[in-house]
Amino acid sequence: MKNTPSHLSADARKKVCEALRAVLTDGLDLYTQIKVAHWNIKGPQFAALHPLFDTFATDQAANNDEVAERILTLGHLAVGTAKHVAKKSRLPDYPQDVTKDLEHVALLAERIGTLLDGMRAAREVAKEHADEDSFDLLTGMIAQFEKHAWFLHATLGG
Repeated sequence: MKNTPSHLSADARKKVCEALRAVLTDGLDLYTQIKVAHWNIKGPQFAALHPLFDTFATDQAANNDEVAERILTLGHLAVGTAKHVAKKSRLPDYPQDVTKDLEHVALLAERIGTLLDGMRAAREVAKEHADEDSFDLLTGMIAQFEKHAWFLHATLGG
């Protein structure tokens, strides 16, 4: 553990960072899955969904960076190689043969739901350890991706 400006105890920082690492792992996986959908989408909704998926990917890339930097701020190392992500992600694997627009929407809605569950769990760990900054960071990310999930669910008619 490195020196840190955080007021949190070493134990609290360790537990929060473990939770944040899981969020980072899932976030890195989601980013690549969104890009697969963005690249391969076809169908009547293409013109609307292609740029929307790119917006989701851009937002997720920024969130990944914020989470990684928070982990470093708390004195731990961010991890996230492709092999690590493949081994540790809680998201289901993304099928590589999907092209239908609404099928991509359903797959991404499911995966964003899994990401949101993980972010909420990490936020509870932050709350438990009085880490208001990690709590706030996760709250902003949750609000952002709840809105993205809503767009997807609305597209599916739900």
